[in-house]
Amino acid sequence: MKKKKIAMQLGLQVLLIGASILAIMPFLYMLATALTKDTYTMPNPPILIPKEFYTGNFVSAWTSNSFSRYFLNSLFVSLVTMVLTLAISTASAYGFAKLRFRGRNVIFNVYLFSMMIPAVLALVSQYTVLNGLNLIDTYRGLILLYISGGIAGNTYFLKGFIEQLPNDYEESVMIDGGSRFTVFSRIILPLCRPSIATLAILSFMGTWDEFFAALTIIKTASKRTLPIAIRLFQGQNATQWGLVFAAALIALIPILIIYITFQKYFIKETDDGGVKG
Repeated sequence: MKKKKIAMQLGLQVLLIGASILAIMPFLYMLATALTKDTYTMPNPPILIPKEFYTGNFVSAWTSNSFSRYFLNSLFVSLVTMVLTLAISTASAYGFAKLRFRGRNVIFNVYLFSMMIPAVLALVSQYTVLNGLNLIDTYRGLILLYISGGIAGNTYFLKGFIEQLPNDYEESVMIDGGSRFTVFSRIILPLCRPSIATLAILSFMGTWDEFFAALTIIKTASKRTLPIAIRLFQGQNATQWGLVFAAALIALIPILIIYITFQKYFIKETDDGGVKG
């Protein structure tokens, strides 16, 4: 029985290692191609290690066609959207989870209903509202659009976590004269840190990679975000695979940084209570 268990564990490990290798090979192929000079055709047979490390493709990708400007535009929009979305979502989730007020269930059901509407269908009405507010072709309009699309789902996710937190924390603060804001900022937010970290990564990735809404709202070329720039870059350099892959790899850097920054909070046991997220 013990040998059978060991064999199953060994087989599972081999399977996971094989799956990991298959998952990482396309990335290595992209990296090797981006580090190869004059790649006007896809390397065949595929290469995983370049013969010489040529970084000129990364320099050319960053400096051509205002790529760096679009990168910074996307970074600004994604960071602002992430911060504001998390701030509003955590406050909204706390209100639905711990406060009792008239119409709470109705409002929350409206939140849930809004999640069922496809984003493409909602874009027409959202565009009309933003146009009436003179927010078309502005980062304020684009950020507002992204925030409105993320609050409902984030609130639903955080509400379930906050509801599981013992009321003893809240009651002890209120007895000591603390306010609702004190409870929210000193108790709820620290305990929700793992969940907030998860939503931070998802919010940033969703905004960073978003293409359709950005293309619809932003009209001025200098205000374009990175997904639009990459599509244009691919069209202008369709046969220069080293440049195309270099641009795609540059676009991955902020996502990797955000993930590395927040991943340590994914599973974290909190002090005094053993609540895990």
